[in-house]
Amino acid sequence: MLTGIYAALFYVATATLVGGLALKIRQYWNTPAPLKIPTTPAPTTTRGVAFRLAREVVLFESLFKANKWIWIFGWIFHFALLLVLLRHLRYFINPVPEILTLIQPFGIYAGFAMIAGLAGLWARRFLVPRIRYISAPSDHLMLALLIAIGGSGLAMKFVAHTDIVAVKAFFIGLMTFQLQPLPADPLLLVHLTLVAVLMIIFPFSKLLHGIGLFFSPTRNQVDNPRERRHLAPWAAKLEAGRGPGE
Repeated sequence: MLTGIYAALFYVATATLVGGLALKIRQYWNTPAPLKIPTTPAPTTTRGVAFRLAREVVLFESLFKANKWIWIFGWIFHFALLLVLLRHLRYFINPVPEILTLIQPFGIYAGFAMIAGLAGLWARRFLVPRIRYISAPSDHLMLALLIAIGGSGLAMKFVAHTDIVAVKAFFIGLMTFQLQPLPADPLLLVHLTLVAVLMIIFPFSKLLHGIGLFFSPTRNQVDNPRERRHLAPWAAKLEAGRGPGE
């Protein structure tokens, strides 16, 4: 019964995550951008824009220029999260590639770094008056959820171990539609429940900023208003439908 409940939970969570992301990406793609509004100084070529976006994704360049303290905690959290996610790929791949085997020790310590980064980001919402003023309850709940996920994961590693072989069999069984028993360890169940909740709310929360970055006109537009008139697709259709002199 427990296996069936969590299998259904993760099927629903995965469908919500994938479907929600697809809908949001479609919404971003179809949102009109009628004006040339790149944040200057901006690249004047498409290659330059791609390089600028790469710097934003990898280095958080604009955040670094805006606030060094937030940049430190934000970059630590995101880089640690990447290592943690890569470490967790072993539960979905069989056999495990050697590169993932080498990442495993780093992924463990990345869990601590992830929580430290989140704690710093959460602290600023209490300690910085202007950030505290604009912080909504959902902002605090998101940070609490992420810290709880990281904390419960570390607790399974250092406090109450679980049968990771059975956990891997459960998730591979989900992907092949051949359900395998899930261990009934309380910490594991808490951890998986929190992860499923995150998957469900992710497409509809502020956590979607990572994808929204690629659709931001201040970041993805070439600074060439003099050389090329910017015309959104929907505006081009309207213009094409007008007759001479209209």
